Amino acid sequence: MHQIQLFVRQRGRRPYLLRHRRLLLALVLGLGYLIDAGIAAAADATADQVQLRVFPAAQIFTFLFLMLGPFKIIGPFSQMTKGADAALTRQIALRATFFASIGLLLAAFLGESILSNYGIPLPILALSAGIILLLVALQSTLQQFIPPAPHGEGAAAPAPTLKMALMPLAFPTIVTPYGIAALVVFLALSPDLRGRLVIGGVLLAIMLLNLTVSLLVKHIGPVLGVFLQILGAVLGVIQVALGLQIIHNSLKALGAL
Repeated sequence: MHQIQLFVRQRGRRPYLLRHRRLLLALVLGLGYLIDAGIAAAADATADQVQLRVFPAAQIFTFLFLMLGPFKIIGPFSQMTKGADAALTRQIALRATFFASIGLLLAAFLGESILSNYGIPLPILALSAGIILLLVALQSTLQQFIPPAPHGEGAAAPAPTLKMALMPLAFPTIVTPYGIAALVVFLALSPDLRGRLVIGGVLLAIMLLNLTVSLLVKHIGPVLGVFLQILGAVLGVIQVALGLQIIHNSLKALGAL
């Protein structure tokens, strides 16, 4: 008797499903179409973002090396530590590297949070990075053709102190305003953990290079200065080309080309 009632109930349910199977089939097909369209759109957006976000580690190192690297340290550090003993020179170099690293860390956190609040599109950020890198590269390249300004023979250099490690050595000699701008834009274009680790590793390597150059500048200053000048000229031309490439890709992403 129980099996007969169950069979009757099941037969009574079947017409309801049969009457609405077309509606259910349409809903399933529509949902599948929406999911497929959403996945395709997400894939296209992800591809565009990857094209704009991903910068090879070599390019990031080249950009930040020219903006935050030891090119600008040799001359000012030699003048600031003129007449100082080895212990004082080492303390100034260590403190300047420490202050510059802390300043870059704070600038990275503040700049990234401010940019994220404004919700600037990725192509605009990439275009901004390309313009900054191009202008800095042109300035660095053209500055090599400007003859050095004559120094006053009667002007006496101030006595070296530990206060010089903060200003003017760490700021603005090592940590330049355009270096901070490039760092913030790179972080905004690389929000994933891998990209941030790459940028952090590049900054750590550059800061260690700055410290090494500062400690060796009194021993191999002329040779090191000539080598870095030649390297800076080569990397400056490469940076001009890479800046133009970033601007070109950004304009293509914006539909301007």
